[in-house]
Amino acid sequence: MAQESPKNSAAEIPVTSNGQLEDSHEHSFNRDMKCSLPIGLGLSETKITSHGFDGAKEGVVEAGQFPSSSASPKSSVISPSSAAASRLAGQGCDLIIPTGGRAQQKSGPVVLADEVKNPAMEKLELVRKWSLNTYKCTRQIISEKLGRGSRTVDLELEAQIDVLRDNKKKYENILRLAQTLSTQLFQMVHTQRQLGDAFADLSLKSLELHEEFGYNADTQKLLAKNGETLLGAINFFIASVNTLVNKTIEDTLLTVKQYESARIEYDAYRTDLEELNLGPRDANTLPKIEQSQQLFQVHKEKYDKMRNDVSIKLKFLEENKVKVLHNQLVLFHNAIAAYFAGNQKQLEQTLKQFHIKLKTPGADAPSWLEEQ
Repeated sequence: MAQESPKNSAAEIPVTSNGQLEDSHEHSFNRDMKCSLPIGLGLSETKITSHGFDGAKEGVVEAGQFPSSSASPKSSVISPSSAAASRLAGQGCDLIIPTGGRAQQKSGPVVLADEVKNPAMEKLELVRKWSLNTYKCTRQIISEKLGRGSRTVDLELEAQIDVLRDNKKKYENILRLAQTLSTQLFQMVHTQRQLGDAFADLSLKSLELHEEFGYNADTQKLLAKNGETLLGAINFFIASVNTLVNKTIEDTLLTVKQYESARIEYDAYRTDLEELNLGPRDANTLPKIEQSQQLFQVHKEKYDKMRNDVSIKLKFLEENKVKVLHNQLVLFHNAIAAYFAGNQKQLEQTLKQFHIKLKTPGADAPSWLEEQ
């Protein structure tokens, strides 16, 4: 008779009177088995087989197809539902989540790709930079007005800019007076033309004064014609000076304003860098000094570029101004001299020399056929 194998003390499981396992041992055993079960496996992939407590494969969890009818009575099936997972977690088990399971992985820091950008954040960053730049420039302007801050001055360039602004005021005065003369001359020419028509009408109706009214009518009409020629020359002079003052010079002054704004920004960041260099140098201030140095270099390059642009424009403006004003002043002088000298031929020759075409009265009005 074969010798009975000794029983392992671990395999002694006390039972109750009705044949069920004692509640405390059953609860401990089931809890240990449930805690070792991977949560992510499905019903068709998991089964737990008990081979006896004396065997070598005690408590092995096997993965495979679960048999529907030939299941061992000692086998148990665990469904990894969400309720089971919650129950296991409530029992103090550590959940094992496999890579291919349905359970979600633990959340971690989210890293956004470089190409994903938020338009609102970009606008906010632009507003922040604009506000910081405006604050620095305003502080620099106030410091200069109070005499506390230093400013960068190019003496030669500043002198040229002052001369340009003074000349612009004088040219505007000449332009205003020339426009007044043109208006008054136009009224005089209009009056002379009406007076000539009145003399011509009386010469036809007054036989005893026919010749006298006729002479005056011809004189007034000739004066009106010469006045229209002079008016054309003056209007051409006004148009050329107006282009020089309100377009060419104004464009140069716009560049000067941009240069002055760049100078204020340059001085503001220069002052900021000087204040940082005077302070202590430690781990906190060194990055600020480096960043301030980079911003200072950027605004210095912008300032140098704008200063060079202003110098070039001032040079070209001076050449253009001399050429334009020389021709216009010669035209104005010759036209005025010929008109008051009564030299109609010289007055017309002056207009031909400058390629000025006079508009015939009523030429701009549409013809009868065009109106139809």
